[in-house]
Amino acid sequence: MKVAHEPAEVRALLDQARSEGRRTGLVPTLGALHAGHRSLVRRAAADCDFVVVSVFVNPLQFGPGEDFGSYPRDLEGDCAQAEEAGAHLVFAPSQEAMYPVPPLTTVRVERLSSVLEGRSRPGHFDGVATVVTKLFAIAGPCAAYFGEKDYQQLLVVRRLVTDLSLPVVVVACPTVREPDGLALSSRNRYLSPPERAAAPVLYWALLAGKRAIEEEGATDPAQVRAAMRAVAGREPLLALDYAEVASPEDLSSPATITAEVRLLIAGRLGRARLIDNVSATPPGTEA
Repeated sequence: MKVAHEPAEVRALLDQARSEGRRTGLVPTLGALHAGHRSLVRRAAADCDFVVVSVFVNPLQFGPGEDFGSYPRDLEGDCAQAEEAGAHLVFAPSQEAMYPVPPLTTVRVERLSSVLEGRSRPGHFDGVATVVTKLFAIAGPCAAYFGEKDYQQLLVVRRLVTDLSLPVVVVACPTVREPDGLALSSRNRYLSPPERAAAPVLYWALLAGKRAIEEEGATDPAQVRAAMRAVAGREPLLALDYAEVASPEDLSSPATITAEVRLLIAGRLGRARLIDNVSATPPGTEA
């Protein structure tokens, strides 16, 4: 496996792979790779002939007071995990390589970027959309792999690809969880032992909302939100931000649950801000 630090080198390597008839795949990451990232790389390696994993802690998507400075960085470990999972190339640019001059251009996906995480982290998705667009410009035509754990991010990326007519196929991959249900996240390493023990409460709250819809027949989103909040509220260490019911296509809030919805939750445990989501489908509406 090769490690590249300059965009021009990555572009040339991917152009060469495509000229040889190889399918190319991209797995964008902030680094601090874990089993969830490895699952994305393995999926990409199963689909594609040449897979690049980007490792870049993007300053544009961190707000004031967030953890940009302390975000875990371990390029050697990331490279080892990427190679083990089947990557052919790791793209690990410096901040100067990605932003040789302070950018004056921002990519913004309206509406999808202003709710849920966007409401709690203003500007976050502008930073995500801008760096992902840059990565797609560097990589060229490819398949790009994103985890459903960051569901809102997935929708933002899908929409920017559609709106900008980018030659990229966005592939969604299932959330990977610990045995107790906690969604894997690089920020899980911030959790103290008591916080780690409490962290699965986000998933349990989602399951309570899912049961309300799928087993109890709830059609009122307020009832489902209340079910999720009741479970989350039992954990004193959790500072709940939101527990919402949303359309899986555009994150709008349905008046009545008559089709599949996405349940999304976010909260803070100590230093760690954690998010999670599941789908829920009313009885009798399954495809």
